[in-house]
Amino acid sequence: MALSTMIYNHLPTTQYSTMTRISVVHAHQQALLDPPKTKPSNPASRLAESLSHLLHLHLETPPRTELHQSIWDSFSEEKHSTPTTSPKEVIAHKWREIHRSSDWDNLLDPLSPWLRREVVKYGEFAQATYDAFDFDSFSEYCGSCCYNRKNLFEKLGLTRNGYKVTNYIYAMSHIDMPQWLERSHLVNKWSKDSNWMGYVAVSDDEESRRIGRRDIVVAWRGTVAPSEWYEDMQRKLETFGKRDAKVEHGFHSLYTSKNESTRYNKTSASEQVMKEVTRLVELYRKKGEQVSLTITGHSLGGALALLNAHEAASTMPNLPVSVISFGAPRVGNVAFRDELQQLGVKTLRVVVKQDMVPRMPGLVFNEGLQKKFDDITGTLEWVYTHVGAELKLDVRSSPYLKRGLDLAGFHSLETYLHLVDGFHSTSTTFRSDARRDVALVNKACDMLVDELRIPRCWYQLANKGLVCNAHGRWVKPKRDPEDIPSPTREESVHTFVDRMQTQDVLESVLCAV
Repeated sequence: MALSTMIYNHLPTTQYSTMTRISVVHAHQQALLDPPKTKPSNPASRLAESLSHLLHLHLETPPRTELHQSIWDSFSEEKHSTPTTSPKEVIAHKWREIHRSSDWDNLLDPLSPWLRREVVKYGEFAQATYDAFDFDSFSEYCGSCCYNRKNLFEKLGLTRNGYKVTNYIYAMSHIDMPQWLERSHLVNKWSKDSNWMGYVAVSDDEESRRIGRRDIVVAWRGTVAPSEWYEDMQRKLETFGKRDAKVEHGFHSLYTSKNESTRYNKTSASEQVMKEVTRLVELYRKKGEQVSLTITGHSLGGALALLNAHEAASTMPNLPVSVISFGAPRVGNVAFRDELQQLGVKTLRVVVKQDMVPRMPGLVFNEGLQKKFDDITGTLEWVYTHVGAELKLDVRSSPYLKRGLDLAGFHSLETYLHLVDGFHSTSTTFRSDARRDVALVNKACDMLVDELRIPRCWYQLANKGLVCNAHGRWVKPKRDPEDIPSPTREESVHTFVDRMQTQDVLESVLCAV
């Protein structure tokens, strides 16, 4: 389903005064919690309760100030014809400030509107890795992308961003991570070893002029449920790079694993992405263009983004490299953080206060513990630490979001993007003129207040992917031939595009001569 067809439900920009809108926001933000009436009886509830104590969260859904349904109805009516994005502004003269200078010291609180739009843009690139992923364990293509790279952005309504996908990334792992890689229940499937983990894209000519450089984007896919992290996190550090940097074993395995007998991972995810990034950098530098690399990802994807950034900055020292991650865990030790800083990688971590994933690994042994014992022990190589600047958001700031404990909802990338779009500063309320469609929050969770009447987990294929054939039977449809994963076809198309782009460069050089 294209984004343009989604329901629009936001606060009105007219009809109610600014003070009325703010009072509505406060009415939701000031709801109080009831004490628990009964003790959780099932294991899942007990786990949630223990996590809530650990993370200082609330289990109960608080009573909410009753608002007449007509108020919410007017919100919806007003926003049905309101654009969900702001007009594009030329930031060519500001791109270094937005992406590179002073680690965003003066741009986060209050949040610069230029930076907000860029963060949302890259967040949508990361969200695309979920929206296009085949999670159906009864599909022969489970674990693949539902679309080919030529129509990915068109299918997802992202052509407005002005980028085109140039290559897909596939990953496997030599260690047992059942929840990080999706598996099909079927014997005959597109790949028994690999998953589609993301893509490489590049800005087109018009977008490049607007943002002041040719921007290469790498978007990495993350995991689905945050509860899986307790089972899947290996908590073992291993060497990454040439010096003292160490990173979590599972992340490293996913990024570097390969096997000659596989269809899609004869080369590792690392080798695939670096080959394509290097090709694009060389291509556009030959044309005399300024080139940047922006790597994004959510959850596990944010971890892979940091490994990718370290490798890219190490092999291409003059390339501006930035990471914008969402709900990402800690990845490595202090030496890994220091090496990224020395390499000039700029990292912005977007974190929701109630999300548990950014607290792991190293729930106890982390940078906070390191600070306490620095003078006594020096740097501890086995202590996990976060990297870069942090934009911290709070679920309670939004009048549209439910209270209570919802681990999946707190971790959802759509929740993150909703909060980014509404954040102005830590001292002000949720933006009443936020444009992003609030209905998107409930795509894969149940975080929106009931007054909005948005169904939970509504984003899915029509009839859950079944179609009625000519005989009246409901069956799984066949994919279009171009959307069926094929390493041979992808490689041949990539070779053809590479040849054509090389020819364009030669022609431009000859014309210049």
